[in-house]
Amino acid sequence: MFSTRAIRALAFANRNRSQRFYSRQAGRQRWRRPAVIVGLSAGACGYAIYNYDTAYLVAVSVYRSSVAAKVTFQIAWDYYRNFPDLPPEDSIDDAERQAILKARSDVHLRSAEKVKRALMKNGGVYIKLGQHISAMQYVLPLEWCLTMQALQDQNTASTLQDLDQVVIADTGKSIEQLFSSFDTEPIGVASLAQVHRAVLRETGEEVAVKIQHPMVRTYSDIDIATVSVMFEFIHSVFPNFKFMWLSSEMKNSLPRELDFRNDKHNAEQVAWNFAKHADIPLTVPRMIQASERVLIMEYVRGRRCDDLLYLKQHDIDPQQVSCAIGRVFAEMTYIQGFLHCDPHPGNLFVRPRAKGSAPHGYNFDLVLLDHGLYRQLSSRFRYEYAEMWYALMKGDQDGIKYWSRRLSGTDLYRLFSIILTGQNWSTIEEKSLSRTTAAAQFNMDTLMEQQPDLFQKIIEVLSSVPPVLLLVLKTNDLLRMIDQRLFADQPPTVQHHSQLRLWMRISHYCLLAIRDAREAEIRHKPTTVSVVRVYRLVFNRLGFWFSDMALTLYSALLSIQDVFIRCNLLLSSLFS
Repeated sequence: MFSTRAIRALAFANRNRSQRFYSRQAGRQRWRRPAVIVGLSAGACGYAIYNYDTAYLVAVSVYRSSVAAKVTFQIAWDYYRNFPDLPPEDSIDDAERQAILKARSDVHLRSAEKVKRALMKNGGVYIKLGQHISAMQYVLPLEWCLTMQALQDQNTASTLQDLDQVVIADTGKSIEQLFSSFDTEPIGVASLAQVHRAVLRETGEEVAVKIQHPMVRTYSDIDIATVSVMFEFIHSVFPNFKFMWLSSEMKNSLPRELDFRNDKHNAEQVAWNFAKHADIPLTVPRMIQASERVLIMEYVRGRRCDDLLYLKQHDIDPQQVSCAIGRVFAEMTYIQGFLHCDPHPGNLFVRPRAKGSAPHGYNFDLVLLDHGLYRQLSSRFRYEYAEMWYALMKGDQDGIKYWSRRLSGTDLYRLFSIILTGQNWSTIEEKSLSRTTAAAQFNMDTLMEQQPDLFQKIIEVLSSVPPVLLLVLKTNDLLRMIDQRLFADQPPTVQHHSQLRLWMRISHYCLLAIRDAREAEIRHKPTTVSVVRVYRLVFNRLGFWFSDMALTLYSALLSIQDVFIRCNLLLSSLFS
């Protein structure tokens, strides 16, 4: 039998052994978590060092996506919390109405600024998205469009070392090997690429070199996917937000724009299309060499078509520039069906030349740049689009309803007409689109004040129309913007006359397209009497000639009125 003292000693020893065991276990537990963390970190660092490019791409993609996600949540929350509804006009007084409109405008402006900063931070594809938004002046609130216009000129240039790596990867030669001189300062920086002036080493020819930003192609897929997800999220929160067509259009267009071999092909195609039009002062730079990310072309001197000071210094009439631009794009839209869809002022240059030195008779050439975004318009689309415009010119409401339905797929023909022309419906309804003597351009903000649900209706129209029509509408808006800038320093009446001449140029080409389509129909329609066919062809030609002659005479009358207006202003300034 053990004594009490022995039992106590044995219990004490067992307790000490147990404490030492648990102490060792606790020590192991204490070190296990840091060891796991250190091990995982070391493994991640080792993977990142061994696969640096992949790890960097993942990290940057996550960062860019987080920037887009953050601003999406911010503006969605801002609109949800702070964007007030606009009650009917007769339910509130004017002071309350103005306060609500001010609050709505503040939310628009605040949100647009946040998005602009995020787009500039990410660059590349996001800048392109902002430029698309800036061109939607007849769709989006003015605050958004004006804010995004800054993105046309605020692009970050890539370093010469990065560009050299792109050139080597695409051509197998460095910049120094290809060119005897290469200007380090770019002459233009866009969202996807930048352009430098250089001299070819082999031939000594002065050229313009367009080089894609190094990481644009790398991030393009994840950026487009992110934009699509963000748009879907906003749509899930705000069901009336139906701008998914914008991300879809970017998804379709961007791969073409990122392959500069398409630029070369498109430029050669449009140069061939206009080769037989010696009376149109269009110049397309000659393409010399193209790879996916490097394009070498003829260097053409000139300045932006909306640089009024430059036009004045070289005695170039803005009205003639406007006329030339209108003819070029009307020919593309209604006759040729091969349309340049990004005609902002940075892509349309004017090059001075001596008057009479070219068959077209102008003292300038219109230089068309950046041939990445084109669309082929089918003959059916061109015919229906021409019929729609001609119905608008005549104020033919039955025709407007019919052709609007054929083109847009909706019954909102009035709204579609407003988006297409940029004019009040009353102007169209009164059959005075090309005859009114006073400016009647509508203001989107005013219309939204009068119809609070207008924005949803516009989105409904744009989400229903074919993708090709969206690009045509965007092209129309950009051309209207250029025309407004060309006549910005002219009296209001002269500005309005320029708008009327634009309608008449469109009418001329609409008539041509309709005449040719009907002529083709007559020729292919079976008939046993050839005299009947000849009669129909002659009648079709005569109808076109009489209508076109009326447009020509009216255009000449407007030009005479403009001369008198300018003379009166000059005399007033001399004798005042």
